[in-house]
Amino acid sequence: MSMEASIQTLIDKFHRKMDKDERAKEEIMPLSKTINIDLSTEHYSMRLENARIEDFRPEMLSGADITLISTPESLQGLIDGTLRPMKAYITKKISVKGNIQDLLFLKKFF
Repeated sequence: MSMEASIQTLIDKFHRKMDKDERAKEEIMPLSKTINIDLSTEHYSMRLENARIEDFRPEMLSGADITLISTPESLQGLIDGTLRPMKAYITKKISVKGNIQDLLFLKKFF
């Protein structure tokens, strides 16, 4: 099962939040990051800029600011709430290359 649709659903949720919550949009507006998701069998990338996630595609970018490394099952658990982010990180079900503070900051917008 590909994670592409689940990730796209998260991106759509993020955009709806930015459209409705001016305060959140102002907070994230200055942030510009490239993000990779490495699921071993699947790879995705996207760019966050101007409070929008753009260029979502099934490939990795070189030199990404943040790379989330996990498995499709663990990522799905994070998405549906059956796996808590800190527990996933502590138990090494996810790992992060780059500044984990960036990832924690972004988490609150989903």
